[in-house]
Amino acid sequence: MLALLLVQEGAFTPFSINTGLIFWTIVVFGILLALLWRFGWPAILKTVEERERRIQQQLEEAERARAEAARLLEEHKRTIAGAKSEAQEIVAKAKALADKERETLLARAREEYDQLI
Repeated sequence: MLALLLVQEGAFTPFSINTGLIFWTIVVFGILLALLWRFGWPAILKTVEERERRIQQQLEEAERARAEAARLLEEHKRTIAGAKSEAQEIVAKAKALADKERETLLARAREEYDQLI
């Protein structure tokens, strides 16, 4: 309503400068800036530093986990290679034993055949 009265009297226009309003706006802005600088900035800075520490810890944990995974992979590969060579040895021994047994059986069969003839 006050603005309407001022417009009717011709004292208020959208482009008029009100120095009192400018002064109090600057004062309030300065007070808010000082309060935020005193209380808000340390809280924001503390939160950012805490987040930075947490991210650094997570990166370190991820690096340790990656190193552990690489170590376990190498161990797994060695175990698989050992099992594979052991299986090949068992198969080779089984073949040798089977060949020996076959030769023994063939020799015995020949002897029996020769005795029958």
